[in-house]
Amino acid sequence: MVMWIMKKPLLPFCLLLIIFSATGIAADAPTQLAKLDPGTSKAQTAASSHWDALNPKKLKLKSAAALVLDQHGDQIYSKQVSEPLPIASITKLMTAMVILDGDLDMKEKITITKDDRDLIQLTGSRLMYGKNSRDSATLTREQMLQLALMSSENRAANALARTWPQGQVAFVEAMNKKASSLGMQSSHFDDPAGLDPGNVASAHDAALMVRAAMTYPFIRKATTTRSAKVYPYKGRGELRFNNTNRLLKNKNWDIQLSKTGYLNESGRCLVMQTEIADESLTIVLFNSFGKLTPFGDSNRIRQWIENGS
Repeated sequence: MVMWIMKKPLLPFCLLLIIFSATGIAADAPTQLAKLDPGTSKAQTAASSHWDALNPKKLKLKSAAALVLDQHGDQIYSKQVSEPLPIASITKLMTAMVILDGDLDMKEKITITKDDRDLIQLTGSRLMYGKNSRDSATLTREQMLQLALMSSENRAANALARTWPQGQVAFVEAMNKKASSLGMQSSHFDDPAGLDPGNVASAHDAALMVRAAMTYPFIRKATTTRSAKVYPYKGRGELRFNNTNRLLKNKNWDIQLSKTGYLNESGRCLVMQTEIADESLTIVLFNSFGKLTPFGDSNRIRQWIENGS
């Protein structure tokens, strides 16, 4: 059991040909991210002009890679968006989509085993394994997925892949197949929890993943729930797990989906779908040095947009 607490005229055709044949586009200019939303409607053209007043030079972000998109896929801000980088636990968004696409029994009980340990980064977990089921954490598949998304529980993510009907190797293959279907051409996954630095994606690809994840109500709810109680051990009390995104506690933020990630190799990472100044935005921040840097960068983005400069 889980208790949730909680209009411009169109350009002449010849001019269009010149524009689209150009090879150089400023990295920070508002541009259409074709993979997200091919084609440009009048509404999109108007939306793009809406961002022209924003000066990207005034936005000083600490993250090595950053991307901000509006609801149409227009780039409001971009920095190093094409280079594949380690994404750590941002990986768990892909894990969740594969699980939910699998049409599995979400009420099925899953027991943590020795095989679910993190042998890559050697992280710990309160979901323990023991000599018998009484000493081992047991939760439903739904609860495991909730903890993997909300509090980035690594053993929960590994257990979900281990209990995939075709096994963990097939599960990782399914993750890469899903990424390919989403157009994530600069991405690769080696494990379900994001512990392997071989899990990489560009900021561009991460935005595709976030926008795809937004179509799953389960992921939206789990990633924006602030805390949850679970009872994984027979005859023992509750365990409380908290969300890893501290911005959910800030009343100035309206967040529809979020995920954090961290490895030494990846730095601090944060992706979100949020609303700022009545605009629905996708934010990707990769490779931030300090623990609080992604949250500081997020606040800098919000203030930059709200101030309109």
